[in-house]
Amino acid sequence: MSERSPATGTQPVAPTAARDAARAQRHPSDTADAPAPEANGALHQEPAQAVELEPALADPLADLVEAMKRPEQADRTTPGPALDAVRDLERRLLGAERTLRRREMAAGAGVSLLSARKIWRALGFPNLGDEEVFFSTVDQDALKSILDMVREGTLTEETAISLTRSVGQMTDRMVVWQVEALVEDMVQNQKMSDPEARRNLVNLLPDIIEPLEELLVYSWRRQLNAAVHRLVLRAETGLAASAEGRDGSEDDAPLPLARAVGFADLVSYTSLSRRMNERTLAQLVQRFESKCAEIISIGGGRLVKTIGDEVLFVAETPQAGAQISLAMSREFAADELLPNTRVAVVWGRVLSRLGDIYGPTVNLAARLTSLAEPGTVLTDELTASTLAGDARFVLEPQEVTAIRGFGDLTPVRLAPGTGTGLVLD
Repeated sequence: MSERSPATGTQPVAPTAARDAARAQRHPSDTADAPAPEANGALHQEPAQAVELEPALADPLADLVEAMKRPEQADRTTPGPALDAVRDLERRLLGAERTLRRREMAAGAGVSLLSARKIWRALGFPNLGDEEVFFSTVDQDALKSILDMVREGTLTEETAISLTRSVGQMTDRMVVWQVEALVEDMVQNQKMSDPEARRNLVNLLPDIIEPLEELLVYSWRRQLNAAVHRLVLRAETGLAASAEGRDGSEDDAPLPLARAVGFADLVSYTSLSRRMNERTLAQLVQRFESKCAEIISIGGGRLVKTIGDEVLFVAETPQAGAQISLAMSREFAADELLPNTRVAVVWGRVLSRLGDIYGPTVNLAARLTSLAEPGTVLTDELTASTLAGDARFVLEPQEVTAIRGFGDLTPVRLAPGTGTGLVLD
């Protein structure tokens, strides 16, 4: 590569120097000779010194962090109407103007800056400088509501931070998902370019904020109610059912919940993804995830997480887990747009933490998935024994196989027996 930029003929600037110079241009308040704020709080910026920069050497991560800190300081090429729309939307979303610095917010909530920062970080937001006017009274009230539960002894500080982190991580993923779904809809159905769709999002969001917010609260309450029944009222029943065929010496015996754990893995996903363009790959992943979610929901299970080409789910009984697994294998085999799946399901005990599940049962299900032939479902001998005698399932022992971490085991192929199986709408 040439030492000169083909576009400008200038010597390239080191990335760090380019980033610092660009930041100094965008945010003169970060420099030692920062100008004083004007009466309205806006910074008066002197014309920037001419600095020749390589656009390709800008640090996108640094730019993103700065944009998170100062959303009102947009790129100088952003049209005025777009800025006004963003400011109006921010006032509506945040519920109040940003008037507080981090120390002022912490003091108003009656806590140290360290405690306030712990909650702020748990929500997934960036570190801020002492001079950043980033917070509003709404932020302060939210902080107080969390900390009051600790002060009253309802929660320990560790638990409060864990609950806060659950909200931060789940809502972050949810918002990204929603934004991308809206952008994709505008690109496909309104024939906008991707940048046009993202700019238009500012005009669309005001009309859907309240319905989405109501749906979020409604869904959270319903999911919490379902969790109460699943994790509390029926926990003892599940443990009693899982005792069949066990002597108490199993690796998962100390774990508190009995669940059927299943994995579904798309065959040849890696090679397919290398040959697909962005839109086709997105459609494949979305079709896979939505179809899995539908089957799991109809079967009475819970989708724990998706990791690219793989789905992890749980069900409360081995029969429900088996029905979901067979339905997945059947539906993907019949889908002309998706490859086959490898599926495995294991009935055992798990630990549920941070929205995920852990334990030997999970590991064994993952190992069996990798052993399954495309279009088939595997289980282990213990799970097979609990399904034996149920006419809905056919169980075919396979050859003894050495499974990493578990020694020599006999996988059992699970196939549909009599009946219609899981009926999808």
